[in-house]
Amino acid sequence: MVPWSERDEKAIVERLQARDERAFNELVHQFERRVFGLVFRMLGSREEAEDLAQEVFVQVFKAIDQFRGESKLSTWIYRIAINLCKNRNKYLQRRHAHQQDDIEALGDRAPMSSAKGTTAGSIARPDDMLVGLQVERIVQDAIQQLEEDFREVLILRDVEDMSYEEIGEITGLPSGTVKSRIHRARERLREAIETKLGEKIG
Repeated sequence: MVPWSERDEKAIVERLQARDERAFNELVHQFERRVFGLVFRMLGSREEAEDLAQEVFVQVFKAIDQFRGESKLSTWIYRIAINLCKNRNKYLQRRHAHQQDDIEALGDRAPMSSAKGTTAGSIARPDDMLVGLQVERIVQDAIQQLEEDFREVLILRDVEDMSYEEIGEITGLPSGTVKSRIHRARERLREAIETKLGEKIG
């Protein structure tokens, strides 16, 4: 998917604010893969992620008049997605209904092996495909063990490859807090992975 230019994004926003249905379909086509990947990793459930990903775009369409272009459209969409994920996690915890699905539920939507961040790395294909899937399962399981505040910054930085500034805009955290939280999240992730593997890594 080719990223939109600043001009493309501005035009789409104007069309969305004019309630252009075709613009909404273009928006979904542009961002659905990334939004699904984000909410799946935040929630750990395919069913919940599919429902919530749809809700993200509904909320975007409803609230598009509030978008002032002070940040990237993707950053604004991610902020909506993260907030909805937090609300859904609270609901699931109250209902004791949180069930984690296998990483294969992502299909080809947003594999961690395609991410540029340090958590995922790059995995050669096709020879290492099976090994790569096993690594993704281990990492996803470990990410789900993290506290939500750590999980969100780790996913945004190391899976979605967002800058510290963008993460700060999404989470509302100062840059220094973002950096320290990511550092601590990586340490906890490493510990969780080492526990699963039964050996030190790196």
